[in-house]
Amino acid sequence: MYTKELIQKFGMINTKSIGTPISPSTSLDKDEQGKLVDETKYRGMIGSLLYIMASRPDIMFSVCKCAMFQLAPKESHLIAVKRIIRYLIGTTSYGLWYPSSNNFKLEVFSDDDLAGDKEDRKSTSGTCQLLGNALISWNSKK
Repeated sequence: MYTKELIQKFGMINTKSIGTPISPSTSLDKDEQGKLVDETKYRGMIGSLLYIMASRPDIMFSVCKCAMFQLAPKESHLIAVKRIIRYLIGTTSYGLWYPSSNNFKLEVFSDDDLAGDKEDRKSTSGTCQLLGNALISWNSKK
């Protein structure tokens, strides 16, 4: 369990868990006035979280947002990273399961309707990606 090792590595074993990886009211920016933190520690935390993302897509947005500030991380950025780890504390049993079966193929489907909207003549397109029998991604665009 790499997640448990990460929690221990960054000294957060006795920390309470939290329900979301990032607060909806959080707006991370450069924080010019904020106090600088140790870049090496911050980058190590981000690197560990990037590794976990392979099986935990639920933290992808939060980790990528925090990764944007590796050049000059401030205390506000470190607090956001620690919040992600606090989220992981309560969700250590979550993850993707990659079964070892022969039906482990990636399929992609797409469709489009060129200028199909009678009012504005805009096109609509969509795609979906399946890994085995599981939908892993989709999008639709007008």
